[in-house]
Amino acid sequence: MTGYGKAEKTAGNIKISVEVRSLNSKQLDITLKSAQLYRSLEMDMRKLISTVVARGKVDINVTRETLNEDINTAFNPDVFKSYFNAISKTVEELGLHADRQDFVSSILRLPEVVLSRNEELTETEIETALECCTEALNAMDLFRAKEGKTLISDIFDRISIIEYKLKSLEIYETSRIEKIKTSIENALNQLVLHSEIDKNRFEQELIYYIEKIDITEEKVRLAQHCHFFKQTGNSEEMPGRKLGFIAQEIGREINTIGSKACDADIQKIVVEMKDELEKIKEQLLNIL
Repeated sequence: MTGYGKAEKTAGNIKISVEVRSLNSKQLDITLKSAQLYRSLEMDMRKLISTVVARGKVDINVTRETLNEDINTAFNPDVFKSYFNAISKTVEELGLHADRQDFVSSILRLPEVVLSRNEELTETEIETALECCTEALNAMDLFRAKEGKTLISDIFDRISIIEYKLKSLEIYETSRIEKIKTSIENALNQLVLHSEIDKNRFEQELIYYIEKIDITEEKVRLAQHCHFFKQTGNSEEMPGRKLGFIAQEIGREINTIGSKACDADIQKIVVEMKDELEKIKEQLLNIL
């Protein structure tokens, strides 16, 4: 959802510049700043933005510059004096020191100090302003698409890491069962005489316990979730929310494997998978 775009166009002696930035947000939030003369176009500009951006925080700044200012501008001394007196008083009260040239230059840039005479929007300028807005939005969209490809590629790489680590669990599963069996036998031998242990009952209880800590189902579901994650990312236009839900399911399976592991080597792999998943979740915040 993050992106940037800029466009510039001229209509006669008017230069129009549009700059657009977008950031992450759950809803579409538009902040539009435009020249006073373009206030009547803001509704049209917002409609243009909503056609390109589905959600996110969008800041758009539209500026208008007259290339031959001396032809069509006038100085308003009353407004200048009002700004000057008010700012001078504040500067004096705060004990600040301001360079007079910079001081005057700053006031000249304030609203209504330099006025345009009888300026009206022409149809040509209206069309040019909206075209400029469209170009800036398209440039931002291209930027976002490029960033999105990079992000989704990184996320898929991390899903592949989780899949690889999932397969590596098989190495430790057989030895894990033997370790658990040996551990339980040793514990029983310390409590009772070996001859007093009912071998059949011991085997039954051991099978029941091993079934309780079996992680086969979790492994199968985790593999399916990883496959579905990639399939969704490749097939849907705006997969962000759905990928977030799938990532939650991946997290549940990893946590269950960790709780059933009873093995240091498996726990280590689980921690590594969790680390990759957290990075995936962070990246998903940037995807629509």
